[in-house]
Amino acid sequence: MSSVKDKTENNDIEFLREVTEILSTETYPNNILHKLTRVFSEYLPVSKVNIYIWDNNITGLRNFESSWSQTQKKTVHHSLNNIYSDFALVKDNIFFFNEDMVSLKSLEDYFIKTEMLDETEGRAFLYFPLAFSDEKFGLIEYKLKESKKSQYATEVFIRLLQIVSRMISGTLLSLTLREQMEISLNFYAAMKDIAKIIESQYELSYIIPIIGEMIDRFISAHLIYIFIIDKNNKNRFELIWPKACNDKEVYNRLKEMIDNPDKEFILSDDRRIGVFPLKGDEGLMGAIAAFSNIDELSERDVDYLVQLSQQSSTTIQRANVYAEVLKYATLDALTGLNNRRQFEIRLSQEIATTKRKNTPLCAMMIDVDYFKKVNDTYGHNVGDFVLKTVAQLITNEIREYDIPCRYGGEEFFVILPQTTLEEASLVAQRLRKTIENYKINFEDNDTKQVKTLKVTISIGVSKYENDISAEDFSNNADKALYEAKRNGRNRVIVYKSEE
Repeated sequence: MSSVKDKTENNDIEFLREVTEILSTETYPNNILHKLTRVFSEYLPVSKVNIYIWDNNITGLRNFESSWSQTQKKTVHHSLNNIYSDFALVKDNIFFFNEDMVSLKSLEDYFIKTEMLDETEGRAFLYFPLAFSDEKFGLIEYKLKESKKSQYATEVFIRLLQIVSRMISGTLLSLTLREQMEISLNFYAAMKDIAKIIESQYELSYIIPIIGEMIDRFISAHLIYIFIIDKNNKNRFELIWPKACNDKEVYNRLKEMIDNPDKEFILSDDRRIGVFPLKGDEGLMGAIAAFSNIDELSERDVDYLVQLSQQSSTTIQRANVYAEVLKYATLDALTGLNNRRQFEIRLSQEIATTKRKNTPLCAMMIDVDYFKKVNDTYGHNVGDFVLKTVAQLITNEIREYDIPCRYGGEEFFVILPQTTLEEASLVAQRLRKTIENYKINFEDNDTKQVKTLKVTISIGVSKYENDISAEDFSNNADKALYEAKRNGRNRVIVYKSEE
């Protein structure tokens, strides 16, 4: 609004009422500042309101209107840091007119400065501290309207800004504390989730992407990479998650980590790259790297990544030990089905039998549709329960002498001895419909994220023929499964030979 309302006591009360409503109802920085600017411009000779918060992680001010989690050092003029420093040092009630300090106890100096202001300069700002008790945590900048100098050269105007600045301080302190609490809660949730992975999973190819996704969501301003030491070359890191890392500086920092394995972490000079070791009983197992072209790693980011890396190290170490023990086991720990190693043994046995007896042999490769979305939305406890339930439904729908296996992750493989391709297709369709119609109940599973859930599966079916190898037999089922997923999921596709 271009004009300021005529000055009355009622207008002051209405102004304070509107400011109070904004501060009590809005939580997003952009909304708060936009609405405050509108109200100030309507009732007072103020054209713009800016708020800056002191951030210990960068030892400087950041713009409140920017993202909560990112620091924007270059958006704040150096003089604002100086003004904040003066606020922090002086306990008396003061404010700044442009860069000149003024005491609220003697406003005459302020009135003189406004009178001396060059009419052509067009630069008039007032600064008040954000404070709780005597502790300052930021400042408020009021840009004054050039054409209203007579209206802001009054004691009532300054006192009104002082009152409103204190109101804004209380609201922002609450928002800042809530933000810090949410970050802490998210951090400890991530630590807990990483620790719990080992309860049901032990394959690094499954565990590491989960860990990577958890850390990536938490340290959102940086790309996260997870590397494991190459078993054949202890001086080389192998990227496990995600699929590619094209930044040479990340690899330079990794080389530095190999040369200094006892370091708690390694940072680049500009703090945009950090490498955090994954250590086990036998030394360096790998590393977690954080990379950004723009954002620096704050002290808090570094502290969190150190702790997340230590927890990840424990989980990966336990997974390695567990996997070594399970080399000699036959059952999958989560589902109770045959594990991958046992699957390979049983598949070879059934192929030998079908060759010897000249009986039909078929197989089903099964994948839970959009399983990653289940994990991302509800957590891995829910995902694990879904896998257990699907495994039980598979077992219920097949014969006693059929051989169900957990192939890996959310994939299952069922060997169907003495079964024609037509019969196998009927079994697959029956299983698909059963799971599609089944409502998974989580009420007895101590899961708060979801009460019930439905999932679907895709199935590829293949027939053993022409003395093909066990690998080709299972690959044919996998190819058919890929077609089922490519064609929309929740369907059965039978492999057809290319001959």
